Amino acid sequence: MTDAGFEALLRHIKEQRGFDFTGYKRASLARRIQRRMEAVGLSGYDEYLDHLILHPDEFTQLFNTILINVTAFYRDPDSWRHLQDDLLPALLHRRENQPIRAWSAGCASGQEAYTLAMVLAELLGIEEFRERVKIYATDVDEEALAQARQAMYPARELEALPAGHREKYFEPAGDLFAFRKELRRSVIFGRNDLVQDAPISHVDVLTCRNTLMYFNAETQAQVLNRMHFALRPDGVLFLGKAEMLLTHAAYFRPIELKRRFFKKIPVEPRDRRSLSTPGAAGPAVEERAEVGLAHAALMSSAAAQIVLDTEGRLVLSNNRAMHLFGLTARDVGRPIQDLEVSYRPVELRAHLEQAQQERRAVWVRDVDQVRGPGETSSLDIQFVPLADDAGNDLGLTVIFNDVTQYRKLQQELTYANRQLEVAYEELQSTNEELETTNEELQSTVEELETTNEELQSTNEELETMNEELQSMNDELQFTNDALRDGQDEVERLNRFMRAVLGSMNSGVAVVDSDMQVLAWNTRAEDLWGVRSDEAVGAHLMNLDIGLPVEQLRQPIRVQLNDEETEPAQLVLDAVNRRGRSLQVQVTLTRIRDHGQLAPAAMLAMDVMDAVD
Repeated sequence: MTDAGFEALLRHIKEQRGFDFTGYKRASLARRIQRRMEAVGLSGYDEYLDHLILHPDEFTQLFNTILINVTAFYRDPDSWRHLQDDLLPALLHRRENQPIRAWSAGCASGQEAYTLAMVLAELLGIEEFRERVKIYATDVDEEALAQARQAMYPARELEALPAGHREKYFEPAGDLFAFRKELRRSVIFGRNDLVQDAPISHVDVLTCRNTLMYFNAETQAQVLNRMHFALRPDGVLFLGKAEMLLTHAAYFRPIELKRRFFKKIPVEPRDRRSLSTPGAAGPAVEERAEVGLAHAALMSSAAAQIVLDTEGRLVLSNNRAMHLFGLTARDVGRPIQDLEVSYRPVELRAHLEQAQQERRAVWVRDVDQVRGPGETSSLDIQFVPLADDAGNDLGLTVIFNDVTQYRKLQQELTYANRQLEVAYEELQSTNEELETTNEELQSTVEELETTNEELQSTNEELETMNEELQSMNDELQFTNDALRDGQDEVERLNRFMRAVLGSMNSGVAVVDSDMQVLAWNTRAEDLWGVRSDEAVGAHLMNLDIGLPVEQLRQPIRVQLNDEETEPAQLVLDAVNRRGRSLQVQVTLTRIRDHGQLAPAAMLAMDVMDAVD
């Protein structure tokens, strides 16, 4: 029996972080969550849910535990040799001078994606690889994807590479080795949830190794359906040792079962991309090609479209409709009233009946569809009855035209027109005011002529004053030069102080007698995630950092008030800006100015050890 607290925890994770673990095997998932619960000292799912709400940083540790990123270069080397020597050469021959698309699903920290890149580069050559190959590497773990994008690995992880590959495909980068940049550009990393997100399409090679085993049977079927859609008819599916696909024979058949290589089984009517046989000819082949071309055009249409038969059952939905309304191949054949698309974003059945009875296209315009928080699109929906050449009813097609951009432009145009009308009225009013003002200015000109004569005599007096001011200005200029020299000296000293603080390996903060922060160096910024402009001027006790500053209050007071005290050292448990626990040694020193005690203290913060 399912634990209600466990299910509530999964719902909270899905709602707050977008990770849907409801399709994972419950036993395996529960074991990993229990491991985190034991680590934080909790025994119940309800308690752990409260802990997640109060401590959002715990999500990172939980995901790292659930999403076990076990991967390596050339894992199962015999299988990779079989792929390189026996399977890919024939596929590349069929794709001569054509682009090659590969998908590494569940790529973790990128080792298998780069392994696939090296295999293809060996077969094609580096220059041809750069021109023809795109490898899409996806995972749900953003932290693992960030590591994969850096493409930097320690030497011990490269020990499994074939001889010469490290020198050929990697470059030294300090203590690590980085995958060559010109090849790295052909590997594209991105977040993709195999359960929820649309698959990569038209893929020649699809690797998904030891990922399906974490899902239950229903979710596996859903994921395999997406992979079936993604893979080209003669493409290769490469799974891990833990996955067999014995219960999903309708999707794939084995090429080499021991090494876990599979080939897709074409399914009608959704998949008409079967390969033509050399030498085949005749009207039947041409007709199949035309049908396949028409189907491919429908599937790739930018407008979402579904096709219903005369009984109102779903016959076909294109890629855009499947992505927009969550339709899958399993929905084909189901009555439209059993599908969510029949009533969301708008009730379709009445319009379907109208189009069918009146035998004409029916439009429903300005339908709002909510895609996510704060994201709404506008649709114009067209219901078109379908008939053959003899006029017999074949069914209906429903086309969802996304007119969001058009509606937005229309709203902007309406708003601009209103603004223009308001501006015209204001302009008319301003013109009348200008006419009145012009008359007033005319009389003012006459007054100014009289005043001008008075100003003429005043001007003579001002000339005398100007000579006096010129003399004063010379004196001010001399003073200004002296001040500028002093300011330059102060600026030089400030730059020198910042350089000194910035070059220190310790995090340094300087506080005055009121514990206001006077200085905050670069190492402190990196350690606690608080910029210098945020820290300087703030009260030390008010800084929201991972260091328990309250424990420093009394030691700082002692340093500031006791002239005989020696510098003090404290070791505190802290959490850096990345959420990692560590121990920090804080050294408190009273600042001396030419031997005199100044009302300020310096804190030097050094990381001692990370805490597991």
